[in-house]
Amino acid sequence: MATDFAIRHAVHCIQQGGIIAYPTETIYGLGCDPLCAEAVADILMIKDRDVGKGLILIASRIEQLDEFIDVTDSNDRAAMAQQETPTTWVVPAKADAPEWITGGRDTVAVRISPHPVVIHLCDQLGHALVSTSANRHGHAPALNALQVRQRLGDEVDYIVTGGTSGQRQPSEIRDAQTGDRIR
Repeated sequence: MATDFAIRHAVHCIQQGGIIAYPTETIYGLGCDPLCAEAVADILMIKDRDVGKGLILIASRIEQLDEFIDVTDSNDRAAMAQQETPTTWVVPAKADAPEWITGGRDTVAVRISPHPVVIHLCDQLGHALVSTSANRHGHAPALNALQVRQRLGDEVDYIVTGGTSGQRQPSEIRDAQTGDRIR
């Protein structure tokens, strides 16, 4: 588990427009403030990822996603928050959700994470984080802090050390309106 100091340092880095790497349920992710266009652009550059693909937002509680999502049905909100396995939901986006997050679509991908590092980061920040795998396009994602440092070097401003939850499969992606599995 990451120390309180590490979480505070990561939060400060994010608040200053930086990029962090952090453990999730399955792999290490790259994260930043989803409202900081420059930080998101930096992540997209590191990953060589097209902005049109959109990005996932990760949170510890559904309320941290409210400024991005247009999901008001309490049953839908409860279902999104109570998953036994990591599940990313594609949900309607608010009209003013940033295009660099939605990829220009009217939907946004979101996940509520039970991972303790994610919970502490999002709770300290008071909002969701960008969450994308810590890797360059076409390469395997990093599974630990050392791999992040070896593969991405100084392109990441801070690496929160800690273990993943040990799950080997990436999060399932589902359409919240239809329930269809996307991945």
